[in-house]
Amino acid sequence: MIRSISFWLAAALVVVADQYTKHLVSTTFEPGESRIVVPHVLWLTYVQNVHGAFGLFGSRPWLLIVMAVAVLAVFWFSFRDSAARSRLVRIAFGAIVGGAIGNIIDRVHYQYVVDFFDLRWWPVFNVADSCITVGVCLLVLSTLVHERRIARTKPALLATDATPTEPLA
Repeated sequence: MIRSISFWLAAALVVVADQYTKHLVSTTFEPGESRIVVPHVLWLTYVQNVHGAFGLFGSRPWLLIVMAVAVLAVFWFSFRDSAARSRLVRIAFGAIVGGAIGNIIDRVHYQYVVDFFDLRWWPVFNVADSCITVGVCLLVLSTLVHERRIARTKPALLATDATPTEPLA
């Protein structure tokens, strides 16, 4: 996976898009400022998030960075075999890594993460968060599809491996 162009391209595109959109919001909005994008559906609201996902895990940037790296290591270990055979898994993992890097850059640089997509019924989030979520969903979907394929081929393999036994005379 480390040598995969699709992995690195996905990760790089996510980091660039994430940092660019965060820059736009942080230079054109005041903290707490909100603007309607789609009435009753989507607002852009500049939030300086010192906590982890969903406000969890306190406000210690270095602890959150260590936790992000640990989660990435678990994902890599869990999906490394799938990534070797699936471009979709490599792209999904690239999106997750790119999103994590984007949020880590914020935590190191500002001591908080810039969030701005506001649905009003969900915590405010950003491009990195979206890419992490989509990447995880793609990994889960890929795993389910792969397991389903294995389940379909397993009975066929068992049927072809079965050889009738003849009674001994």
